[in-house]
Amino acid sequence: MLDLTYELPKPKVISGAKHDWELVIGLEVHAQVSSNAKLFSGASTQFGAEPNSNVAFVDSAMPGMLPVINEYCIEQAVRTGLGLKAQINLNSAFDRKNYFYPDLPQGYQISQLYHPIVGEGEVLVELGNGLARNIRIERIHMEQDAGKSIHDMDPNMSFVDLNRVGVCLMEIVSRPDIRSPEEAAAFVAKLRQIMRYLGTCDGNMQNGNMRADVNVSICRPGQYEKYQESQDFAHLGTRCEIKNMNSMRFIQQAIIVEAERQIKIVEAGGTVAQETRLYDVEKGETRSMRSKEEAHDYRYFPDPDLLPLEIEQAWVDEIAATLPELPDAKKSRFIADFGLSDYDASVLTADVESAAYFEAVAEGRNGKLSANWVINELFGRLKADDKDIADCPVSPAQLGGIIALISADTISGKIAKDLFEIVYTEGGDPAEIVEARGMKQVTDTGAIEAALDKIIADNPAQVEKAKLNPKLAGWFVGQVMKATGGKANPKAVNQLVAQKLGE
Repeated sequence: MLDLTYELPKPKVISGAKHDWELVIGLEVHAQVSSNAKLFSGASTQFGAEPNSNVAFVDSAMPGMLPVINEYCIEQAVRTGLGLKAQINLNSAFDRKNYFYPDLPQGYQISQLYHPIVGEGEVLVELGNGLARNIRIERIHMEQDAGKSIHDMDPNMSFVDLNRVGVCLMEIVSRPDIRSPEEAAAFVAKLRQIMRYLGTCDGNMQNGNMRADVNVSICRPGQYEKYQESQDFAHLGTRCEIKNMNSMRFIQQAIIVEAERQIKIVEAGGTVAQETRLYDVEKGETRSMRSKEEAHDYRYFPDPDLLPLEIEQAWVDEIAATLPELPDAKKSRFIADFGLSDYDASVLTADVESAAYFEAVAEGRNGKLSANWVINELFGRLKADDKDIADCPVSPAQLGGIIALISADTISGKIAKDLFEIVYTEGGDPAEIVEARGMKQVTDTGAIEAALDKIIADNPAQVEKAKLNPKLAGWFVGQVMKATGGKANPKAVNQLVAQKLGE
């Protein structure tokens, strides 16, 4: 089990002209379900397809077309809920959320308001240095996505692409438990990590597959604690929603900008209006999009074309039995089984592919040495080459082979780096390369001693200096390594140098 001993981070404090203020943040994260078909039709969800090529009759709101629930999307939502330690509601229902938008052909969105499929859950968000916060999930509901309006193809006309219409989204709604921009970004990152492990959302923010609406409000120090005791939102300031954020960096920037805007209004004697705003990246400001609608503004009512959704506990249990090992559990196991530091385990479990790669490398080998090679040598090289682990030219077996040669004293650490470069660029079996290219470490103490004796004989003045100052013995170690082409066993060299100079 994960060690849950941690300290709560302090809330972000922003100094206004008159007072100090704290942030209160809640997030609504929209995650596109990983599914080949849409929520209510069999149309493809392929990204980048020709505009309006992935559209079924029901997506385009053709008369008489009825939605049919995609069971796999339901399964993915349940899987996500289980991964977030949330309550799975065996009875849920879909509602119509009525509003007009050019890229929403039906004039309404099928969503879930009154009876969501997933109830309360929680996510532990670690922030480093022993700090973490348990952020509560209020609900996860399913809904269909809208299309996309395109305004930059013609100066006089707008175009509509309906490919995204009907794509299944999970809206993950947090409680207002987040207290800083850094926590907000870390929460989104943790959600993305968990869903990638589960295979329920790829988390690709550039493609719009994951985006967040950020609710920001301010309060005076001490007010948040009163809210926590009473759950009375009157202790908190009026919240404003920043819509459609698809970047961790921009999420953090927008929160600070919006908080500072609200502080200026309140300290000037004004009142913050509850509204939906957009973040202008170039101007570094938020601007009003529309007044914040309430549920009654959308005229929600149960969708008459869809029966209430009833699922069986046995089916939920079957899904639960297939859940993979999740990030927190995997990190805890890596620390226990491989003796890794908290930091190294966090890096290696950041995504499921990296974790699997490391585990294959470390199997039957030194865990710490394997971690050092994966993180420092492999990840460092992949980053320099702008590659990810999926494109890695070195297989786990190859890197494991290099580590095995180090552990057997067949090669030194320096030779291992040269060998890694050969395997990375040319491929091949590490053991065969070492044998064919004469890269084996010199462990014959007789050969090492002969080289050392010659160096000592040729440098009597340096010998006297080293005897007076033992720190200078490193010069002789370097000379022996140079004389043997870096192949001498460093441990044997150090021992012989210490022995010879101590005579």
